[in-house]
Amino acid sequence: MTIITVNTPTGRLNPEQRRKLAETLTDAVLVPEVGQFAPAARVGFQVHFVEREPDMMAIGGRLLADLGPDADAMVIDVAVMDGDWRQEVRAAVIERVLGALAESCDLAEPSPAWWVNFRVIDEGSWGSRGGVLSVLPLLDSGVFTEEKARAVRAALGA
Repeated sequence: MTIITVNTPTGRLNPEQRRKLAETLTDAVLVPEVGQFAPAARVGFQVHFVEREPDMMAIGGRLLADLGPDADAMVIDVAVMDGDWRQEVRAAVIERVLGALAESCDLAEPSPAWWVNFRVIDEGSWGSRGGVLSVLPLLDSGVFTEEKARAVRAALGA
């Protein structure tokens, strides 16, 4: 299970941008997580768009509402199940997320006011369907590459 939460000022993203981001942000995390493009794994991903009025967000101690119409801020929180999240894998996810955002906003590069938080939820700390979830049974689902499945098992000591 992966949850990506995109926090923006109200109206920053239009419906078409959100449609595109729902897919591109999912894939930005999915590919490094399972080791390949695996559309069947998308069902385990959620993207949530949260909008806040410009007087409910601030940069540098000043409300966006006071900074003018060009003020831009986004915080993207990526929460993933424990697994093979070495520094280079996390860095790849963060770069892919920022790239997907820039592309969807028709910008050449990401804004310096966009931040990505990457959080790993410890094994045994996710719940759904009335119980606790584990990434380990998913490793044999066919969406993880063999190499990635081995890396996840090694990272979890399984």
